[in-house]
Amino acid sequence: MPRRMPQGTAQRMPHAPKKYDAAHAHTIRRRTLVIIVAWALVLAGCLYKLVDIQLIRAGGLATEAQNSRTVTARVQAMRGSIVDTNGETLAQSVEAYKIYVDQVGAKIFKPVSCTPERKRSMTDADYEKAKQDLKTTCHSVDGKDVPGKGPSAVARILAPVLNLNVQELGAKLAGKSRYVVVADKVTPELKRKVDALHLSGVVGAELMSERVYSNPTLIGSILGGVNNENTGVTGIEAMEDGSLKGVDGVETYQQMNPVRGTAKIPGTEEVESVAKQGGTVKLTIDADVQWFLNKELKERVQDQNAAWGIGVVQEVKTGKILAIADSNQYAANSTDALTKGSLAMQATFDPGSTGKVITASGVIQEGLHKATDQFTVPYSLEYQGQTYHDALPHPDEHLTLAGILYHSYNTGTIMTAYNYSLEKRYQYITAFGLGQPTGINFPGESTGLLGRYDQWDTRTQQTVLFGQGYTVNALQMTNVVATIANGGVRLGQKLVESSTDADGKDTTPAVNKSERVVSEETAGTVLNMMENIGEEYAKTAGVEGYRIAGKSGTAEVAGSDGRLTSIVGDYIAVIPADNPTYVISVFLKDAKAYYGGATAGPVVKNVAQFLMQKYQIPQSQPRTNAIPITW
Repeated sequence: MPRRMPQGTAQRMPHAPKKYDAAHAHTIRRRTLVIIVAWALVLAGCLYKLVDIQLIRAGGLATEAQNSRTVTARVQAMRGSIVDTNGETLAQSVEAYKIYVDQVGAKIFKPVSCTPERKRSMTDADYEKAKQDLKTTCHSVDGKDVPGKGPSAVARILAPVLNLNVQELGAKLAGKSRYVVVADKVTPELKRKVDALHLSGVVGAELMSERVYSNPTLIGSILGGVNNENTGVTGIEAMEDGSLKGVDGVETYQQMNPVRGTAKIPGTEEVESVAKQGGTVKLTIDADVQWFLNKELKERVQDQNAAWGIGVVQEVKTGKILAIADSNQYAANSTDALTKGSLAMQATFDPGSTGKVITASGVIQEGLHKATDQFTVPYSLEYQGQTYHDALPHPDEHLTLAGILYHSYNTGTIMTAYNYSLEKRYQYITAFGLGQPTGINFPGESTGLLGRYDQWDTRTQQTVLFGQGYTVNALQMTNVVATIANGGVRLGQKLVESSTDADGKDTTPAVNKSERVVSEETAGTVLNMMENIGEEYAKTAGVEGYRIAGKSGTAEVAGSDGRLTSIVGDYIAVIPADNPTYVISVFLKDAKAYYGGATAGPVVKNVAQFLMQKYQIPQSQPRTNAIPITW
């Protein structure tokens, strides 16, 4: 049956078909084409870019990315060694490491259990193998799994090995830095223990070097020290830095974050040039002699309650310094060694009566007097409007020139120099090496003060004859006596026996040229005169079986208030006198015994005895040519 429409519903009539609109259809087609073309262009551009990046520019972009992460770094060269005259090491650099932590890596760190999961299908052998496999990657402390995660877990693993507090280390590991140093000067042995913790990617090690001294106080203020860059700043370390410092190498590596400039990516290191270790500096110092001199000097300073003491041992025929000590005995590379330096090099004082050796040499060399010339010597002398006197009152004495030196009389010394011109006085003082550098070129060395003769006032014109009115250091006065002992020839003093640089090139420093100061005959005469003094001090400063020539000195020096309130007593000796081999000098400031022979003589005695035994020096022949001291 035909379907009927419900009542009340209007019948919908179909629309009449629209007419075809050609213009509208064209517009639609055109828009569609534009969209298609646009998309095609976009896709073509993307495709081009993709091809450009992946194929055409791939190598260049990869190189650019790598270059942005590449760092060129200096590889610090190991510093060379300092050794004594026998090759015993005094200073050397050893391999050491900085241990650093990546805080970002620590934040995401999760410890791996050393106890594998036991599956039902596992045999005992399988389980044991799984445990063994885990040992190369797992983390434990005292045989137990590490609880927690992140910085606290890293700290629990790392702190015991580095002997650090777990809580403090954990706090230090929290943050966003990729490079935080947690320990330095770590030994290779300890570094290997850190490597065995399986913390790669979180904990790293960076090679550095540490300067170590075999016996820091043996000769610390002479060795000096280095700064954080391993550059010598004082003492031998500075003086020979060019030989010791080596040649740094160069390496490249990839860093984790090129923007922040963080730690290196392990395994990316490439050596561009290998670092060359520094050369070796060999000193003239004999560590055994140095040790003994240190001991004797320290004990004497304490016994005499002296402000300080200085001692020097020098070879007569070579100018080599075998030992140079002061009572401070600072540790090498300590703050004191770096800032206060060496008293033996820096302290200056009037030589006092030891300076009379220069006057005796000059007047004899100039033909003004012989050692046997006779004088009547008073306690007090008026000369050119000035009054001079000796240390202790005495009656007029009939003395030879040798006797004046023996008794160390100021008045008699002036009498011997009545015809000794001011210019000659100055000439001989400088010829013996005073008022000028020793030539050792030690950093901070004091040269002392010596005014020109035309600048001397009336009193200084005479006091320079007996060692007052100018100042010296200990090395200078030691070489004065060594010049007499060496037949009148002054040698350049040596503290460095030899040195080489990183390339093995000889860099031994030059020494002052030898210079004849007085004739061999004059030097022999003065040494003979000094032997009279050595016999006088035989009990205090002598060595049985050996002849000794010596001279004592006592001079006023400025105290801390700038006034002449302090005393330096010294004794300088040549042993053996009949075969001059060593000069020993000892200086003490403000010692109880006051006079040089009494205060410094015992140290000279003990050191001289040690030298004779150590080097097996033959005993002396009997003395047969003593010069009379009276008439």
